Amino acid sequence: MSKEAYPKNYKPILGEKETEHAIVLLKNFFQTALSTELNLTRVTAPLFVRSGTGVNDDLNGVERPVRFPVKTLGDQKLEIVQSLAKWKRLKVTELGLEPGFGIYTDMNAIRPDDDMDALHSLYVDQWDWEMAIKDVDRTVFYLHEIVKKVYRCIKRAEFYVYDFYPKLKPTLPENIKFLFSDDLQREYPNLAPKEREREAAKKYGAIFITGIGAALDDGKPHDGRAPDYDDWITETGDGHKGLNGDIIVWNELLQQPFELSSMGIRVSPESLKAQLKERGCEDREKLMFHSKLLKGQLVQTLGGGIGQSRLCMFLLKKAHIGETQVSIWSEEILADCKKRGIKLLQLN
Repeated sequence: MSKEAYPKNYKPILGEKETEHAIVLLKNFFQTALSTELNLTRVTAPLFVRSGTGVNDDLNGVERPVRFPVKTLGDQKLEIVQSLAKWKRLKVTELGLEPGFGIYTDMNAIRPDDDMDALHSLYVDQWDWEMAIKDVDRTVFYLHEIVKKVYRCIKRAEFYVYDFYPKLKPTLPENIKFLFSDDLQREYPNLAPKEREREAAKKYGAIFITGIGAALDDGKPHDGRAPDYDDWITETGDGHKGLNGDIIVWNELLQQPFELSSMGIRVSPESLKAQLKERGCEDREKLMFHSKLLKGQLVQTLGGGIGQSRLCMFLLKKAHIGETQVSIWSEEILADCKKRGIKLLQLN
C-alpha cells in the first residue's frame, strides 16, 4: 500500500487497550464459528519442520524460509514454517478423518522475503484449516460451497464486533461474488492483476477469484502459487482452470482491495505431477511429502488459511497491520506511522 493510500486524518475508533480486548473477542469468536461451520477439530501446530522433506510451504516457489542448525541433532537444518498447507494434509491423513471433517490450528510463521508495509509483515498469523473430502468433490462447485461457509463466518464475526462496538459499522455485502481469473483478464485486458482485483472488489464488495496459479491468455498467472499444494491446473469443466482462489473484500477505510484468505482443493497425484512439470520442479517428486502423495498415501483434502491480524485489521477498521500484531518495522515505516497518528502495538 502506497503512502498516498493511507486514510487522511486517520483516528482509530478503538484505543490501544480496547483494541487488545477486541482482538481477543474476535479471535475467540471466529475460530469457534469456523470450527463449527466446517466441522473442524483444533490441533497443535509445529513452529518448525525438517529441511529437505518437502513439508514446508514454498508459497510462490521462490520465498526463502528461515533455516537454522540444531546442535543436538548433529547440526541438522530445521525451517520455520511459512504456512502449514502440506503439513495439514499429513495430519488429516494421520488422524484418519472422514470426508467432511477436518482440523484447524493457530499458525505462526516468519516470511523474511515478504514485503514490509501497511498490509504485510515479516510475522504471519493464520487460522490454517484442512478437511478431508471425497474424490468426487474435487469440483469448483464444491469449492464454492465451502467458500460460502467461510464467508458466512466472516460476516458473523463482523456483526459480533459491531454488537460490542457500535461505531464499527458493518460494510460487507450479504453474499460473496464468484469470479474466475481468466474472465477478469478478458473483462479488464489493459489492467494488471492487482488492478483487476481493485475494480472487481470495489464493484461487488466481496469476491472469490477462482483459478490462481495457472497461466492465463497472456501466458502469466493471475498470481503466484507453489505447484505442490493447491490444484490450479485441473480443468473445471466450463472452460476454466483451477480449483483454488482468494477471498478479497473491499476495504472502505483504505479504499482498496483486501485479501483475507487463500484456499483450495489440494493436488491429486495426477495434478501434482502436471504442476511440477509445468514449473520445472520434477525433482521434488523424491521428497517425503511428494513421494507419499504420488503413491496415493495421502487423503484428498481441501483447505486454506485466514489471516488473523488481517481479519482483525479489517473488522476493527485499522489503517496498519501493526495495529493488530507485534512485529518489526523499518525506521521509515515507524516515522511515517507516527506522523500520521497510527499507533503500532510495538515500536522498534
